[in-house]
Amino acid sequence: MRTLISTSFVSLDGVVEAPGGEPGYRNAGWTFKDIEFDPAAYAIKGSEQEEATALLLGRVSYEAFAPVWPGMTVEFAGYNAMPKYVVSTTLGEADLVDNWGETTILRSLDEVAALKETEGGPIIVNGSATLNRGLADAGLIDRYHLLLFPVLLGAGKRLFSDTDKDKQNLKLVESETYGNGIQKLVYEVTR
Repeated sequence: MRTLISTSFVSLDGVVEAPGGEPGYRNAGWTFKDIEFDPAAYAIKGSEQEEATALLLGRVSYEAFAPVWPGMTVEFAGYNAMPKYVVSTTLGEADLVDNWGETTILRSLDEVAALKETEGGPIIVNGSATLNRGLADAGLIDRYHLLLFPVLLGAGKRLFSDTDKDKQNLKLVESETYGNGIQKLVYEVTR
């Protein structure tokens, strides 16, 4: 079974919306505002690209990343080379960009579960707040890679849903705190 890894920039109050400055959100770009840049805090992004063998995205994140990431040949070389899967009920084949490698549309979380049963290495989920909540609620996420930012944003899309469900235990397997207040937290989901 393949490992499904959720990776997110998250505020202390759980917001994941628009960390890089995506339009339409009041606090867009919150990862870069008033927080000193420390390259060590972002080193996990390089190790994720080395570990992962496929990229899973929701439609909204795909539509945000697909026009940009293919041109970022240094920063995202690993992600650009790996197969991509987009979970969407509305996206069609004609909506996919043709310069970002192999991309497959999955229509349901059942198809994600089936993908996890195939041969291959870890699958990483970037962005995709709505998809992340659905994957977590369905018990499909195996590990979380979180960069926790020392900010409170109030409103915004949350990483975790507020669905009434059974408790999910996590095991902290790696952590580090950086001088700018960002914390790296890596959790395995215990079953």
